[in-house]
Amino acid sequence: MADVPAIGPHSGPHFSHDKTLDNSTRQYNQLTGLKLFAMSCSVVISVDEFAPFGKAGATSLFWLLIAGILWFLPITQETGEMASIDGWGDGGIFTWVKGTLGEKSGWTAMFYQWIHITVGMDTMMYFVIGAFSIAFNTPWFNTQPLIRFGLMMIILWGCVLIQHFGEKRVGKIAEWLFGLGIATPVILLIIVFITYLIQGNPIYVHLSWRTVIPSKFNGTTLVAFVPFILAFCGGEAQAPHVKNLEHPNQYPKVMLGLALTAICFDLLGSLSIAMTVPKADIQNSTGFVYTYGHLLSSIGLPGDLLGKIVGVLLACGIIGELSNWLAGPNQGLFVAARQGYMPKYFAKPNKRGVPMRIVVLQAIVVTITALMITFDSGENADFAFNVSMAATTAQYLMVYLMMIVAYIVLKNKYENLHRTYRMSNSRTFSIVVAVIGFVITLMAFFITFIPAEGTPAHLRSTYVITLVIMVVIVGILPLIMYRYHDKWSKEVAQYLKEEDKTLTQENK
Repeated sequence: MADVPAIGPHSGPHFSHDKTLDNSTRQYNQLTGLKLFAMSCSVVISVDEFAPFGKAGATSLFWLLIAGILWFLPITQETGEMASIDGWGDGGIFTWVKGTLGEKSGWTAMFYQWIHITVGMDTMMYFVIGAFSIAFNTPWFNTQPLIRFGLMMIILWGCVLIQHFGEKRVGKIAEWLFGLGIATPVILLIIVFITYLIQGNPIYVHLSWRTVIPSKFNGTTLVAFVPFILAFCGGEAQAPHVKNLEHPNQYPKVMLGLALTAICFDLLGSLSIAMTVPKADIQNSTGFVYTYGHLLSSIGLPGDLLGKIVGVLLACGIIGELSNWLAGPNQGLFVAARQGYMPKYFAKPNKRGVPMRIVVLQAIVVTITALMITFDSGENADFAFNVSMAATTAQYLMVYLMMIVAYIVLKNKYENLHRTYRMSNSRTFSIVVAVIGFVITLMAFFITFIPAEGTPAHLRSTYVITLVIMVVIVGILPLIMYRYHDKWSKEVAQYLKEEDKTLTQENK
């Protein structure tokens, strides 16, 4: 059997040191399979994308099945296989890409994954503020840029503070917020939607082969595919938590459960909006909450009051999702920092093993992007939402392009590495599935640069220019940072020796 590449914090030169660190912080970070499932679901299943799905009408069913079955389901199985390889359980995408494509590629993929969510968090916060604006009858929350930005900062830095207490606490919060703020509202929405249909209320979208499959594939119809890809992004972001699982071999099962749950929730949630609300009345930032109130009123319940309560619950669920995005990719970047890919300042965790310095760095970047997008969009909340969603998708698809290539190389060159899980016993089948995923990912990447439907004419150029600038900056930044890897590696190695002495003394 070929040697496993010496990568990740639990292999290579700092194995014994980081094992000591992990043991000293395990009480704060140990996770059950259910907690990891809840954390992963709260990252992937996001109700803030249901409204854009609803705008796609009956074709949302087509796009969801394409994205879910041909793209997301294979992705979860590929990541499950890579995470099950001996020595590849830590570091997530950084470890996987580094093990097949080399150090520079591994660092670049990890950085892309980490940086993309800086804009993605803006999308989540726009949804939260939109939900609050309906719940508290304060539309100016969503139309006044200064107030919108101030609320975003309260949400963001509040979530940063929670990270200080460790992954175990974050996982517990995620469990509750996912159940209360995501799963419960979506399940209730489905029940209310079925009741709405039984009562014979008007339906605005009818499902048939003619309406489900797009009549033509051009820029206008293909751009509708973007939110469907984004809806399934992020499952692999929780892979760095595998090391904290009580039973690490549960990870592939967690990913399979995640894929099936996400496809069902997104499918039913999007159809409930598309079939009950006229397309012209659907707003991306407030559409889900508006639909709830509309449906409840239509079946004879006090929709105004109950809709506001649901709005608060949904906002809390998205805040839980945001907290998990702060926890997942930052753990992977922390692994990279402790191998000298960042200045030694970022290689130091707090006493609970949480990389708070990296978390704060990410929050600062989120603040900058929020400032730029929020004030560029003025009072047009939907434009800010659409730009942040497209930028998030484009940046994240860069991650998946590299990860899929890494998996194809793995199957071609490193098939004999020991692993506890395989997507398929057929190497050829696995490669064909991965190639299909690569083609879909590449197409979706270029589609993101087409302005979303409904973008005002005077903002279309701003839309494209903003996306291009973000993607170019993100594309070259990790390559510039890699030039300092040798220098930072020496500084980090010295710091780790000093930290090792301190931990050894404390454990005596």
